[in-house]
Amino acid sequence: MAAPIAPPTLEKDDTNQKLHFRMINEQQVEDICINLFYKPHTITLLTLSVLSLMYFVFARDDAHPDSNLRVGILVVVSFFLVISVLTFPNGPFTRPHPAIWRMVFGLSVLYFLFLVFLLFLNWSQVKTFMYWLDPNLRYARREVDVMEYAVNCTVITWDRVMSHFDIFAFGHFVGWAIKALVIRNYGLCWTISITWELTELFFMHLLPNFAECWWDQVILDILLCNGGGIWLGMTVCHFLEMRTYSWASIKDIHTTTGKIKRAVLQFTPASWTYVRWFDPNSSFQRLAGIYLFMILWQLTELNTFFLKHIFIFQVSHPLSLGRIFIMGSITAPTVRQYYAYLTDTQCKRVGTQCWVFGALSFLEALACVKFGLDLFCKTCIQFVVLWLFCLAVITLLCLYGMVWYEQRKMEVLSNKHRDSHSPTEPCGLIQDGLSAKELPNSTKPSTAQKRNLKKKRTVNDHRGKKI
Repeated sequence: MAAPIAPPTLEKDDTNQKLHFRMINEQQVEDICINLFYKPHTITLLTLSVLSLMYFVFARDDAHPDSNLRVGILVVVSFFLVISVLTFPNGPFTRPHPAIWRMVFGLSVLYFLFLVFLLFLNWSQVKTFMYWLDPNLRYARREVDVMEYAVNCTVITWDRVMSHFDIFAFGHFVGWAIKALVIRNYGLCWTISITWELTELFFMHLLPNFAECWWDQVILDILLCNGGGIWLGMTVCHFLEMRTYSWASIKDIHTTTGKIKRAVLQFTPASWTYVRWFDPNSSFQRLAGIYLFMILWQLTELNTFFLKHIFIFQVSHPLSLGRIFIMGSITAPTVRQYYAYLTDTQCKRVGTQCWVFGALSFLEALACVKFGLDLFCKTCIQFVVLWLFCLAVITLLCLYGMVWYEQRKMEVLSNKHRDSHSPTEPCGLIQDGLSAKELPNSTKPSTAQKRNLKKKRTVNDHRGKKI
């Protein structure tokens, strides 16, 4: 019996969905300038890999077991990144080169596998592993054990305020500028900023370093660091939206300065997408998706502080900086893929990088709960429930404001459109009190309209009516 043939419409829809998914998961490079950088070099890569492996195997001294383990792990990571370049998808970005985004995806997969392995260890084994990585961690102390937070908040002096403008405040500012570049929406950025300050208040009973003076939280954090970073990021977004993206091949540029400029511009976006997270015609699914996005974002931020508190390392330690680098690198493709899934009706599944990012957030939370049971036993369930409720309410208010803004914007545009056509009626008649000389060129009646106007005036004059 012959297999049933799928209707042509279903095949066409399936093809369209695959094309839309490919745009966010396997973006292709258009207008290749230098073919050498985009041709497959699998044999060359294999040869270099084998030669480098032979060097590490035979040329180094293997008498030190500790060094053998470290070099072995480093080589395994390096070869995994090589395989990532060969097999993993490009993701939604191709600048400066797809191989870089493939390695970023490979790093996220490695971190995912590491967290899965970590969950099957006990606390003694985890401490042994951390002390092997860095023996100085034996003497590490939590920040709350050596510092005081939110003390003498009524004492506000210039020296005390200026002491808060340190490298961490600068990192806070730059971090929010990058977040604004990724999210590209004032409403969502400000909502995340405000809800994060509420998150600090609700989890302050677990993490004492969340305690801040009111002027530090409101003025320095929300207004200066968060607000300044959001403004800078959105200003750059508007600048990139206004640009005309017309890329010339470096072969067609004949000046040395022009070639250098074109090479530097390779590290800028190939195009810029205007995002619209919510509009008046959005469905409840998009509303729920944005709420989930807010929860996942807050969870990822919380994991940063819980991890360094439970596993006891400073924020400046390589473990913390490496984790921030990995999560920060995969945030941009993750948000782009999630936005496409949320707003594009033809995209029926999330991208691979988005899937891995969500898995990493929950795995980090699981690791914090497993190895920090003593801490989480002190959790006030009422605070967590109230936190989720506040997130929902603030998210709804944010979306309501975004809908109101879009509706207002549409009304203004429609009024402008109506005003631009107001001097001339649809039939081509001139309104009372205006002559053809007073009309702009775009609204002057044509010769045919003048002829019809003259006939209508003659008819109206016979009827005794005025125009």
